[in-house]
Amino acid sequence: MKVFVLNKRRAVIYLSMVLCAVLLTVVGFSTSTSVYNDTTDKLLPIYSVEKGSEKVCALTFDAAWDDNDTDILIDILKKYNAPATFFMVGSWVEKYPDSVKKFHDAGHEIMNHSDTHPHIDQLSDAKIAQELKNCSDKIEAVTGVRPMLFRGPYGEYNNAVIREATNQNMFTVQWNIDSLDWKNLSADEITTRVTNRIAPGSIILFHNGAKNTPEALPKILEKLSAAGYKFVKASDLIYKENYTIDHSGKQIAE
Repeated sequence: MKVFVLNKRRAVIYLSMVLCAVLLTVVGFSTSTSVYNDTTDKLLPIYSVEKGSEKVCALTFDAAWDDNDTDILIDILKKYNAPATFFMVGSWVEKYPDSVKKFHDAGHEIMNHSDTHPHIDQLSDAKIAQELKNCSDKIEAVTGVRPMLFRGPYGEYNNAVIREATNQNMFTVQWNIDSLDWKNLSADEITTRVTNRIAPGSIILFHNGAKNTPEALPKILEKLSAAGYKFVKASDLIYKENYTIDHSGKQIAE
């Protein structure tokens, strides 16, 4: 019978081989895990923007209801030198083109909020593309400017929605402060919600046609102005290139 003698030299060689095999296994596992994560990561829209101590924020309004407060909102925003971003549904643009033009001519920007306000994350890729394109076409026909920002109806989105917005040269934008004006909160409640949550780089959500927004808005603008905040359009708040978006949706310049 042949006896295998494991001397010191052979032991070192054997141990080295074992360690190499283990290392290769770990590296291979890590690589395959990384690839798996890269293909399944959820894309995120922009919820807010990292601005350090620079006190800037964006006022945004979703327009899908009536247009009764168009002139009121324009007057309030003008008084406080507060440009805003209006995310408009295509059917609203089609129904109220004069209001769309009024907002645009007053210096506010008009952006894409889908064409018919569907649950867009439940649509096929083709229907998502059509929703975005139709809305942008209608806005451009009235204002002469094609939207560069998109916000999903009900705040809904998925990877397909964000990818299609990108394909149509739009950034997908959400918010990090919801005024909850759509719940018919009182003007004081709306004011408190917004002013207590404000931070540099915030994106604030309001709605046109909300019952108490016209009453709350002057109070909010006065308080934020007194705190040193400057109001900018959402397209001026965000970074267009060389940025990352963290797990909370905050856009950070690289």
